[in-house]
Amino acid sequence: MTRTVIRGGLVITATEEVEADVLVVDEQVAALGTPELAEQWLPGADAVLDAEGLYVIPGGVDGHTHMEMPFGGTSSADTFETGTRAAAWGGTTTIIDFAIQSIGGSAPEGLDTWHAKAEGNCAVDYGFHLILSDVHDGSLAELDGLVGEGVTSFKLFMAYPGVFYSDDGRILRAMQRAAGNGALTMVHAENGIAIDVLVQQALAAGRTDPREHGRVRHPLLEAEATHRAIQLARVAGAPLYVVHVSAAEALDELVRARDTGIPVFGETCPQYLFLTVDELSRPGFEGAKYVCSTPLRPEEHQRELWRGLRTDDLSVVATDHCPFCFASQKELGIGDFSKIPNGMPGVEHRLDLLHQGVVDGRLTRRRWVELASTTPARMFGLHPRKGTIAPGSDADVVLYDPRAEHVLSAGTHHMNVDYNPYEGRTVTGAVRTVLSRGRVILDGGEYRGRPGHGRFLRRDTCGYLT
Repeated sequence: MTRTVIRGGLVITATEEVEADVLVVDEQVAALGTPELAEQWLPGADAVLDAEGLYVIPGGVDGHTHMEMPFGGTSSADTFETGTRAAAWGGTTTIIDFAIQSIGGSAPEGLDTWHAKAEGNCAVDYGFHLILSDVHDGSLAELDGLVGEGVTSFKLFMAYPGVFYSDDGRILRAMQRAAGNGALTMVHAENGIAIDVLVQQALAAGRTDPREHGRVRHPLLEAEATHRAIQLARVAGAPLYVVHVSAAEALDELVRARDTGIPVFGETCPQYLFLTVDELSRPGFEGAKYVCSTPLRPEEHQRELWRGLRTDDLSVVATDHCPFCFASQKELGIGDFSKIPNGMPGVEHRLDLLHQGVVDGRLTRRRWVELASTTPARMFGLHPRKGTIAPGSDADVVLYDPRAEHVLSAGTHHMNVDYNPYEGRTVTGAVRTVLSRGRVILDGGEYRGRPGHGRFLRRDTCGYLT
């Protein structure tokens, strides 16, 4: 039995802030108590961590990552080993990645492929969603078994015809299946058919540089698809989770649905809160670094997204971490913006960027923890094991210095990518110490984690639907 005492910090969860000491026994939080009570814990403690002046928060839960994801003739640059190590550096102790069912392949085969990639390589705990690329009677029947294996959410794409795209009929059938087995349907909401028309028109007119990416993926095409996804979910009687919401018009669709009691949830990402479409117009080919889908939007959309986070019309902030190196991968799209691999790095910076929202007065501290940890844990069937600091929860704990300033840069980050989209940005707040299931994996700038520490998580169904 291993006993660790965390002393003198401000414990912050989604529901309270309290000055308390924390007792960790083996892999779980055993108790929270006053300094007087903690004195009784010290004689048997194997380690005592000083949290004076620090926040003590639950480890981050990133519900949207893409490690080793094949896309556009290449694969995302972070492996499960490098990506989960970077997550740990940023205070994220759980990721949920996307296994992919290939066209013509079965859903379990896709899941098995991702298990093989991740097993023995992850520094933090992990789970899987499934991208359902090929909707038919057989693959729909397979979903029930996957729910039993703890894969309780499935993603469908209204974008990328010829790759991941599903038409409305297939989406409806998948939602109907989810309504029966308790799974959460996730949707990438963009009108991919219309976008492809605009792409071809742009290329035919000789408009080939990265800025066109933001023009052809019009905000109204995100809003239209979001509206359509909501109506299909209503017909199916299924809950809906819309990933990477970037456009104010799409958020409006979510607000209308939620105001009438429809079980619809929205996710946004740090890039939409801190970057704008102007990045795509950087000189030369530099704009390619900022190509992701949905795309970055004009600054006025940021204000609406922050408002949506405050009002809970947006429920989760995830990263959609899908990094491609500029020199060897993004440059595949020179001369044709549609061939630029879509995706950006971010798994290491989410906690700090959201804390900047606290510093700037956009979020409260409890809402910061709720967005970064508690809500994604509950959304994806991991709460209260993950996402909180309470007796019986996993001891995924971050000691966070709210006053430390540091500069985000490719020269210092730990993600396996050759650029940083936030290069040179100063943020206030930094991770000091990270515990994953009771083990210190990062402390004071020293990484102590190892591949294989992270375990696969069998998830329950969405905690907001029971």
